Amino acid sequence: MSEYKNNNFENKDQMYQYSTHSSDGYVVTPNGSEPPRRKSGKKGSRIAKKIGSIALSAVLFGSVAAGAFQAVNYAAGYRLPSGAQDAGETASAAAANGQTESQSVLQTTSVSAAATAKGSLDVSDIATAVMPSIVSITNQSVQEVQNYFSMFGYGNRTQLQETESCGSGIIIGKNDTELLIVTNYHVVENADTLSACFIDNQAYEANIKGYDSDNDLAVIAIPLENISADSMSQIKIASIGDSDALQVGQQVVAIGNALGYGQSVTTGIVSATNRSITTTSQINTSTDSEDVPTYIQTDAAINPGNSGGALVNMNGEVIGINSAKMSSTEVEGMGYAIPISRVSDIIETLMNETTRTKVAESDQSSLGISGITVNDSVSQTYGIPTGVYIAEVTAGGGAEAAGLVKGEVITKFDGKTISDIEQLKDLLQYYKAGETVEVTVKVPGAGEYTERTVSVTLGHAAAASEQTQSADSVYPDWSKTR
Repeated sequence: MSEYKNNNFENKDQMYQYSTHSSDGYVVTPNGSEPPRRKSGKKGSRIAKKIGSIALSAVLFGSVAAGAFQAVNYAAGYRLPSGAQDAGETASAAAANGQTESQSVLQTTSVSAAATAKGSLDVSDIATAVMPSIVSITNQSVQEVQNYFSMFGYGNRTQLQETESCGSGIIIGKNDTELLIVTNYHVVENADTLSACFIDNQAYEANIKGYDSDNDLAVIAIPLENISADSMSQIKIASIGDSDALQVGQQVVAIGNALGYGQSVTTGIVSATNRSITTTSQINTSTDSEDVPTYIQTDAAINPGNSGGALVNMNGEVIGINSAKMSSTEVEGMGYAIPISRVSDIIETLMNETTRTKVAESDQSSLGISGITVNDSVSQTYGIPTGVYIAEVTAGGGAEAAGLVKGEVITKFDGKTISDIEQLKDLLQYYKAGETVEVTVKVPGAGEYTERTVSVTLGHAAAASEQTQSADSVYPDWSKTR
């Protein structure tokens, strides 16, 4: 409202001035002429009273209506967000002062109120908080591959070839001497050399501490003395959440080394919980709910290299370990993670195992058998447990001394599940000749297999070694040995 320093108002069409009258006070006189005097009387008084009554009724009616409206809202449980109430009070005050607000606060208020009600972090906040707990894992190994030219009579049928694969891991703890990282077993399987790269792009050699192939889990360790002080200052141990509390539709974030390009972040929702999926390793296994592993299904993008990485909730807590991705031309947006609450006990057990490194070639050990892999298809066809079938026992070896015989199937070695002969041979590289280990076998008899565990003192690899026989030389005997 404009301010004026005096009470002179000018209008080009009509001039007004103040005139003083002893009985009537100040009145406005057009063109300076004498104004007519007001007539006093009962009629004017009655009109004034009516006007006052009408105004008072309007005020009372408005107050009652406003109170009833608020009462209905209260009974219905409706509340304005505090931000909206403040904004409304501010707008009312502005209106009372004759001011108008040029910008709307509805969008900002809605977003702010929703975030406050959710009590969650922004995805960028989660990435900042969690990425120091995630590592990129590189697996370098030497594998036998088919020699293409052998089909034409040149060279051997197989040849050795160096391979490299990438995955992810989560820093879950440390002891007095090691930093401990959990990942998927298939990320570190058959590794000759493992390395873990931190958020500062510094890579350190790691060793396998323990693994559980049935649950696709492994824990690797890096000696603390090998990690620089600068790297230690930039990494941190992940916060673990409760995957049992997850609800379908809840937002989650996946972090990992996608395609080996380095750490990346994707987000989505929990599509399903307690989801059972069938893989080749689960064929011909029990379908009991207690035996079949379950997974978290999410539409957050999980690509090769994300395996072993973290699936976190909106509080930045790890609630899953990314494990598998279903992909085809017909299906997309179906990623899977191992629920952290389901495997927490397994991880803790693996963290407490003895870290092993490959022993010198001169000290490597041998079990003293000749065996062959019993895979899922063979197991289903012949009714034999999966593992390593003992086709022959080496005379004078550790297996013979422990009482192992032909026809038995090795299913565990030192507490670790054995699924094929190559896995057994790889494990033996971490045990010195002369060590004693527990070996679990399935024994045929009376139409079914029974289980027993024996202690085997390992022999020297130079004297005997595990051999792989051809299937044709072994399969015909299986029906007889049962």
